[in-house]
Amino acid sequence: MTADAFIHLPELRTRVTHPEKSLLRLTPEMFAMWEQRARAAGWPAGWRLPDEVIEASRLAVLGDHKAGDDLWIYSYGSLMWDPGFHFAEVRLADVEGYQRRFTLKINLGRGSHDYPALMLSLEPQEGRCHGLAFRIAADSVHAETAILWRREMLRGGYAPAMVSMLTPQGPIDALAFVSNPSHPSYVGELPFAETARLIASGKGILGTNREYLVQLATQLDALGIEDPYVAQLHAEIGAMPGI
Repeated sequence: MTADAFIHLPELRTRVTHPEKSLLRLTPEMFAMWEQRARAAGWPAGWRLPDEVIEASRLAVLGDHKAGDDLWIYSYGSLMWDPGFHFAEVRLADVEGYQRRFTLKINLGRGSHDYPALMLSLEPQEGRCHGLAFRIAADSVHAETAILWRREMLRGGYAPAMVSMLTPQGPIDALAFVSNPSHPSYVGELPFAETARLIASGKGILGTNREYLVQLATQLDALGIEDPYVAQLHAEIGAMPGI
């Protein structure tokens, strides 16, 4: 991160995990550690996509990225507080025609076989999603996105795409990890009660699904972002017992 990365949002300085302190900065070394933990938890060799498939997915989206151009990354979930990549600038960013929704049912990370969880995706829906955009400097784009891709596309759960969005400093195009309805983990927007139940009970090697929702709601509140869907879920699980 550069010294002035938070020039537009100074209050975020203490609310965003430094990349070098992030357990989700999936360098090859960190990735090997997580892979060892997954295998120890009983996951078979094919629990994730092969390295070459993950890299091919990245190059399919970014292979033509011009060497001298920076790259914006849109964040609407955990990237908002723990991006895991080095960035030169962060802004508030709004995406028209999308909403954050818990539409991926997972049994890894914050879920398990016995206690599955729900994770966010960016769904094409009426309205506007309010989040953050992080700018990766041109000379770091390919190195940093390779690290990011291991995290977000480990099992191919998203459909990465360049999306136009608005920021207080002007319009940008940013890479967004949009929903992938063809993926086996995709369940769509479940009934509210079922969504809340799964979030309240989900847990895995990264922690609980409940903790994820609390972190999300807390970060949105700190940024002054109103998201009725998240707020309603946060209130609902606050009254539900955890596991």
